[in-house]
Amino acid sequence: MDRAPSAALQLRQLPPTSSAHPVGEVSFSYKENLIGALLAIFGHLVVSIALNLQKYCHIRLAGSKDPRAYFKTKTWWLGLFLMLLGELGVFASYAFAPLSLIVPLSAVSVIASAIIGIIFIKEKWKPKDFLRRYVLSFVGCGLAIVGTYLLVTFAPNSHEKMTGENITKHLVSWPFLLYMLVEIVLFCLLLYFYKEKNANNIIVILLLVALLGSMTVVTVKAVAGMLVLSIQGNLQLDYPIFYVMFVCMVATAVYQAAFLSQASQMYDSSLIASVGYILSTTIAITAGAVFYLDFIGEDALHICMFALGCLIAFLGVFLITRNRKKAIPFEPYISMDAMPDWYLHNRQLQFKRHSISKNISCHNLERV
Repeated sequence: MDRAPSAALQLRQLPPTSSAHPVGEVSFSYKENLIGALLAIFGHLVVSIALNLQKYCHIRLAGSKDPRAYFKTKTWWLGLFLMLLGELGVFASYAFAPLSLIVPLSAVSVIASAIIGIIFIKEKWKPKDFLRRYVLSFVGCGLAIVGTYLLVTFAPNSHEKMTGENITKHLVSWPFLLYMLVEIVLFCLLLYFYKEKNANNIIVILLLVALLGSMTVVTVKAVAGMLVLSIQGNLQLDYPIFYVMFVCMVATAVYQAAFLSQASQMYDSSLIASVGYILSTTIAITAGAVFYLDFIGEDALHICMFALGCLIAFLGVFLITRNRKKAIPFEPYISMDAMPDWYLHNRQLQFKRHSISKNISCHNLERV
């Protein structure tokens, strides 16, 4: 009679025999998700405030003769400090939460910029024009907030320690190698059409940015996670993979900024913001799912609700950016002040000769 309860007790004490990740390296904790999400939201909010402070400073000094007068203002330096603080918060968030959760939260920056811009920077508006001009922005903000809530609620909840061994293991796994092969081929094809065929379509440029950005966020998470572990006492800086990831992070971020700069010279900033957010978020989530296996162990309902949150956030960002004012489409790439004197002198001579020859031709025609 005593053997049955004891056998049942032994069965209940048996450890689980299967797990998606090694025990001790993964902790299923909503607390870490919350910390990462709060850090990302805080970082994006602070960055938005910083950018609008600097924009406000530039607007006030637009008529100044000194082109660098903003360096002498406390407002601009406060904006720079807040920007660094916000970027540090976003960087730290990657060490706590899955990549698939942190990347879509950049919609918070778009929401904050829209609200701050309407309140503090936009020109005065009449009550009768309020709905016509700002209803899309408010609807977009509401949708983006709903989408963000769904993202935080149904985000993947697996947390793997960013040790050198784990990162190396993921780096040489066949799914990621296959993904990298596809991404490199696609990047080379897009770059060929962009450079050789002059394919300056915004989709081509922002796809190049998104492909580089997916590698940026993958390496950022690795570097941030290894730094946090090192601060906690588990030193990871003696692994060569840390420095490989750090170099890749800096290189992809620099080239990403270069392509964004080229896109901003040809297209409106609101279009870049909406299309870039959608493409970058989609490709970055895919990279995180392949490299860090973010969705392993998640049920279909959570994955579908997370995807729904992404779609709602995409729609919200599109509506917010669609109502922004169009920028001035033309701006010379090279200022005439930067031209050498001999070049300007030659151009003036050519223009005079052309004018003289044209006048002679017209005079001859009149005589005929």
